[in-house]
Amino acid sequence: MKSKFMKYVRTFTTRKCLLALADSFTLTAAALITNFILSLHGAGLASDVLVIPMTIGTICSFAFLFIWGAYSKMWRYFRGKDYLSCVFGVLCGLSSMFLFTRILEMRLPLAFLFTYYIIALTGVCLFRLIFRKTFIEVAEICKHSVQYKRTMIIGGGSACKMLLTEIENARASHNTGDKISAQYLPVCIIDDDRNKVGKEVMGIEIVGTTADLAHFAKKMEIEQIVCAMPSAAEEDRTRVLNICSKTNLPVKMIPFIGCLIFDDDHPSLLNQVRDIKVEDLLGREPVKFDNKDIKRFISGKVCMVTGGGGSIGSELVRQIAKYSPKQIIIVDIYENNAYEIQQELVMEYGDKLNLVTLIASVRDYFRMNQIYEKYHPQVVFHAAAHKHVPLMEVSPMEAIKNNIVGTFNVATLAQFHDVEKFVMISTDKAVNPTNVMGASKRCCEMIVQYLAQQHEGKTEFVTTRFGNVLGSNGSVIPLFKKQIEQGKPVTVTHPDVIRYFMTIPEAVSLVMEAASIAHGGEIFVLDMGKPVRIVTLAENLIRMYGKVPYKDVQIKFVGLRPGEKIKEELLMNEEGLQKTANKLIYIGKQIDIDIQTFGMKLGVLRDAALKNNEAIAVSALHKMVPTFTTPEEYNRTELAKTKAEDPHRSQSTELFDESQSALAAV
Repeated sequence: MKSKFMKYVRTFTTRKCLLALADSFTLTAAALITNFILSLHGAGLASDVLVIPMTIGTICSFAFLFIWGAYSKMWRYFRGKDYLSCVFGVLCGLSSMFLFTRILEMRLPLAFLFTYYIIALTGVCLFRLIFRKTFIEVAEICKHSVQYKRTMIIGGGSACKMLLTEIENARASHNTGDKISAQYLPVCIIDDDRNKVGKEVMGIEIVGTTADLAHFAKKMEIEQIVCAMPSAAEEDRTRVLNICSKTNLPVKMIPFIGCLIFDDDHPSLLNQVRDIKVEDLLGREPVKFDNKDIKRFISGKVCMVTGGGGSIGSELVRQIAKYSPKQIIIVDIYENNAYEIQQELVMEYGDKLNLVTLIASVRDYFRMNQIYEKYHPQVVFHAAAHKHVPLMEVSPMEAIKNNIVGTFNVATLAQFHDVEKFVMISTDKAVNPTNVMGASKRCCEMIVQYLAQQHEGKTEFVTTRFGNVLGSNGSVIPLFKKQIEQGKPVTVTHPDVIRYFMTIPEAVSLVMEAASIAHGGEIFVLDMGKPVRIVTLAENLIRMYGKVPYKDVQIKFVGLRPGEKIKEELLMNEEGLQKTANKLIYIGKQIDIDIQTFGMKLGVLRDAALKNNEAIAVSALHKMVPTFTTPEEYNRTELAKTKAEDPHRSQSTELFDESQSALAAV
């Protein structure tokens, strides 16, 4: 019962009607009380005379209360300055009544007018004050039955107005929409337009700018924040989300305006408000690609994806399937992953998709040749690789055999069988590598460029390079989430570690776009904005769980892992940049490779790896990749630069440096 009562009372239209009825009764009663008081002193009005000023006074006062905005404010949040609307409304109403009675040649005593005003104003304000307190008390009693949350909205524009309208409409209705609206109790609005501060949107005040966000979140006991800025630039959105994360409150957001959908499944803005995701903090707009070019490139062709069961490979297969290929060939050594993506596509497309799933290793030259001969792929996406840096430091032969030998096998066979396009997926760790995995991927890039420069056959070779992928197997985000959910400290290697990040769909879209516009030999690089400090990412992720970093969840610095760089790069110094039609995609300049020397060095490396001669193989890899250096040397130089550029380093960083120095001394 209480829940139904509160649901009805919270309806804004209902509250306005109740206020109007209460004011009408108060104004009528004030006239009667005024006349009674004056009659005690022999100055009262006759009943037939009193009815005229009483009626006119009530009507005029109601009209001016409406004009002054006394009915546009939610009584739960009526503050001192809001009562001015009552003062001016009653004053103007009774002044108008006095003028009307003059026109009607009625002479009312000034004592009647003054007393009437005092009693009417007191009654109007007192009703609001008493009902406000009563409303809050009843609301607290019903709090468990209606699970609303005190909500701060960021952005006072059209999205905010739509959101507030839908909350009110949902509460006014008697359908399931109220379950959604019950999550939100709008309390205040934040907007960076200072001209809007002090104004209201549907009775909710714009209290300040984002600089005041934390202050008002604490003052108004906010329980959650909704970011209603669907058309804001990504830089502004990221800045606001970073401020929000420091309040340790749950943050929800309205998606980019281009991502909003209004159909049967998404009929309103309210049900598209979602929790903030880590990718919202990337610091750049999601990369958009030309789907027409990709469709024209993929449609009607036989496409093969090596490593098709992995994070990148499986997303490649999903996106290729959308563009009506003639056939998709999934090649993977791990049968469980291959089976999962196979079943997913079978359930989605059924017999409409010509799908072949093969278990094979790219190391096996003869098995891969057999696949090429049987299926005649026209486009090959080479995603198969060992990518885990510390594990490959322990087992360098596996990185060399799988990454380098595997790439050489698949790429040379593509050239031999006249594949139209060969797309190799690389990593930012290939730039100035400090580990075997990165050096092996740099060598793979060189193999692809080596084959491109031979100009034999019709195959166009292309490389795509990007940073860390959010949510991929082995990435840092799933690890952080697991640690937070299990109540364990979040482990970060070093306070100064920074990385580039992108989403899996973005990474795959880059690969597809590169394949569609490539002419052979290019290294495509995505402009991924500013790199992200891993410790900041960990802190923000902890806050997104509604917890306080270093208090509710500790961050433990465990030291750089074997072969790990303090920061990653996307371009080598000698590569330079060349723009493409997509302003966020660049082409790295080709590096000339001595064909005779390169082939000899590659042969030595391959033979040593196949014989598991680690010393010779790693030495040969250093000769193949001149920029391959030790992590200690690279990190020492970069940390010195960081310290010189940022003298006000965090306390955690300094403590970490001291602890590492002490360990080194021991």
